[in-house]
Order: sequence, then C-alpha cells, then structure tokens
Amino acid sequence: MTDSLTLPDGNWPVLEPGWVWLCGAGPGDPGLMTLHGINALRQADVVIYDALVEPAILDWAPQAEHVYAGKRGGKPSAQQRDISLRLVEMSRLGRRVLRLKGGDPFVFGRGGEEAQTLVQHGVPIRIIPGISAGIGGLAYAGIPVTHRDVNQSVTFVTGHDQSGEAPSSLNWKAIAQGSQVLVIYMGMKHAGQIAAALLDAGRAPDEPCAVVCAATTSDQQVLETDLAHLPADIAASGLEPPAILCIGRSVLMRQVLDWQTMMAGEEPRNTDPLGRGRPAQAS
Repeated sequence: MTDSLTLPDGNWPVLEPGWVWLCGAGPGDPGLMTLHGINALRQADVVIYDALVEPAILDWAPQAEHVYAGKRGGKPSAQQRDISLRLVEMSRLGRRVLRLKGGDPFVFGRGGEEAQTLVQHGVPIRIIPGISAGIGGLAYAGIPVTHRDVNQSVTFVTGHDQSGEAPSSLNWKAIAQGSQVLVIYMGMKHAGQIAAALLDAGRAPDEPCAVVCAATTSDQQVLETDLAHLPADIAASGLEPPAILCIGRSVLMRQVLDWQTMMAGEEPRNTDPLGRGRPAQAS
C-alpha cells in the first residue's frame, strides 16, 4: 500500500493551519511524486485535487478530506475562479490545505493563477514543483526531449487557449523555425490545425512525431507517426486524451530507448536510429 511509505529522516517543512501548498503530483505514476509532496499529503486536512492525479496518490493522505476539482475538456468541470476561492475559504477556516495538481503546477497547470489569487487574499503559500508530463511522460515512452545529436533547443507549447481552441496568439512560423523539438500539451484535439500550421511554416512532412497517452500509467499508449500523417493516424488509432505530442527527430530515439518494451523481453528495434555508426567505446 502506498500509505506505508516512510520518509527518510530530515527537517521536513510543516504545513501550518491556514496555509495552502500547491503541489505537483507528477504525470501519473505515484512513484514520481516528490518526497516534499508526500510530506504534504501526510499533514493535510484537505486535499483539493485535479482530474489527472492518480487515485493511489491520495492513499498517502488517509486523514484528509479529498475534494475533487478536476477540469476535463468537453465535460462538466469546476470553474477556475470557484476553485481558487475555495482554496481561500479553506485557508480562512484554519485548515491545512494541499492543492494537488497533475504534472507541475506551474507548467500549463494554472498554478500561477491560483497562487496569485491566494496571495492577493493574504493567504500564505508554498510551491512544491512536480515532474511535468512533457518531460517525464516522454521519458516513460523512451523519448528524450533533448539529445546532443538531435537538438539544442526544445519548445513547450499548449495545444489550446482559454477558449479551448487552438492558440491563435502563437507565432507558429517562429516556433516551427526556431526549435528543433516541439512538445505540445493538450494538443490532441487540434492536431490537424497544429500539423497544418507547422507544415505551412516549413516543417518536413516526414518529421517524426509521437503521441503519448495516459503517460507513465498502466494505461499508457504510444503512437509513432510523422507530421503529414499525424491527424489521420490519431483519428484512426482511437486514442483519447490526456496526451502529449512530441514533434522532432528525438522521437526516433524511442527505437532504441523503449525501456518498457525491453523490460518485457523484447529487443530494441534499432540501436542506431540517428545513423551515428559505431557506438562509443567503454573506457
């Protein structure tokens, strides 16, 4: 059981009454929670959590009230203003409040908005970063967001704006030309628009792409394709969000770094996907 974990000895922060801690729960796998996050769960009177928080993570807070505040596209969801004001209300009642968000609260998680509201109302806060799905989720799929032979830049982009549509304020031409690898959060719904914009901006039709759904969980699925076929292949796959899209040659590294498949006893598909030739010699 997850609630049997013992924290190592140390001077751990104390969650005081009336404080709100905003904590990243990581991309899914409970093992990717930070120790500061577990320490917070052990102390909280109330945990207000998002849709992408794995239920098993809440087992570390059996003493707390668990309040669901998830938001999912196209489904009835809590309003952001109501969530923020609920945090203020709980604080003023003198409760030890943990706001638990999937991934990292400050990476497309609206944690900055919630923290700002709390500070404006005089509520003391602490921020606990988490592993973002755009890094950890891709790593579980065997895709490094940076590789010395592939890219010296990576850009993280949201796939929809406040209206739920593809972001109209983004300069897709600049993004396409300025970054070798693109990691797109919440982009599955608008993959057709995004792919078209990148192709119009000069990205190659055969550029490798990957879609990682339910990253780091037991339900994880990975689709490998290229930019020209990305929308059609997503539609044909039947995959559902939440998903991370990765566009760039680093996707090719999955052919050799798909460690979960190797754990199941399969051999790498290609130990030299970038065509580097002989491997470096061990010293």
